[in-house]
Formats: sequence, C-alpha cells, structure tokens
Amino acid sequence: MTGKGAGTRAAKTTANRARMLAAARTLFTSRGYTATTMKAIAEEAGMAVQSLYFTFATKRAILSELLDSAIAGDTAPIATMDRPWFAAALAAGPAEQLRLQVEAAATIFGRVSPLLEVIRSAAATDPELAELWQTNLTQRRLVQLRLAEALAEKTALRAGFDAEHAADIGLATLAPETYHLLVRERGWTAAQWTDWATDALTRQLLP
Repeated sequence: MTGKGAGTRAAKTTANRARMLAAARTLFTSRGYTATTMKAIAEEAGMAVQSLYFTFATKRAILSELLDSAIAGDTAPIATMDRPWFAAALAAGPAEQLRLQVEAAATIFGRVSPLLEVIRSAAATDPELAELWQTNLTQRRLVQLRLAEALAEKTALRAGFDAEHAADIGLATLAPETYHLLVRERGWTAAQWTDWATDALTRQLLP
C-alpha cells in the first residue's frame, strides 16, 4: 500500500511538472520571456504559484530545462556528442556525414527553434539570458568543431580550410537564426531547409 501510494505521488509530481513546463513554453513563445511572469505560468498550468516556485525556484530555471529537453528530444541526461546520430555521423563517409549532421540539426531545430528565438530576443536586455544564449552558442560551436575534425580526418577539406574554419562555416550555416528565418518566417519546409543546408556545406567544405 505504501509503495503504491508513493508511486501515485511520484506520478502526480511528474505530471504537475510537465503541466508547468508546457504552460511556460506556451507563454514564452507567445508573449516573450520578459512579459511572462511566474504568476502567469502558474495560472496557465492551473497550479498554485507557490507550487511553481517550489518546483523551479526561478523563471530562468524553467526556460533552461525547457531548452535542454527540447534539444535532446527527451529528458535522458545524455550529451549531444553521446547521442546515436552523432556517432553515426562520425562513422559515415564525408558526404553522408554532412547529410546526417544537417538532418540532426533540422530535427533539433524543429523542436527548439521557438525557444531559442525567445532566448535570443531577450538576451539583449537580460544578462541571465545573454549568458544562457552564449552557453548554447559555445556548445553548438564545440559540436561543429568535433564534426569538422572528423570530416578533416576522412578527406581533404576545401583548399585553405582547416577544421576551425570548417566549424565556423558549420556554425553559421546550421544556425537557429537561419532556420527560424527560412522555415518560420519564409515558410520553407524542414526538408527544403535540409536540402539547402546540405548542399551549402558540401559546396563549402568538400573539395
């Protein structure tokens, strides 16, 4: 009986946390970060504001958890470079590697692009979000550098390019701002963006 009761409480806690996160995502992406208050998130979730503070403590903590889970696609504590798609890209031939890393970026941006736009927009006036944006940028650059190093080990890069230069091109081409502009603003499909980005990286990086 005790075990069943504990399981029920744990399930309720998990469900309440999910409701809070869903409410916050809705408000962040519709109103913006600054205009969204903890009180508004609690009301959207149908929860007491004290419960929200007890669970997350700060609005930034909510946004940070939303960002992490959206990038990963789940709540498992597995880093990007430990994910199956990353290992597959490292093991693939040069052209296939570029295709796989672009497809992975399209999948991730499909989930996270609205949240990254919230962070980018608020970073200019909010030091905490500026730090969060910079951390995300640094992490994306690190991923691109490891992929560029792997590419350079498989084939000669375009004349005059090294892994550092290739990583910068990957970072710029596979930027969430570019995805947001073409897919969210200009109405491209994810497949069109994927084809364009794959072609761009192939032309830029391979001889």
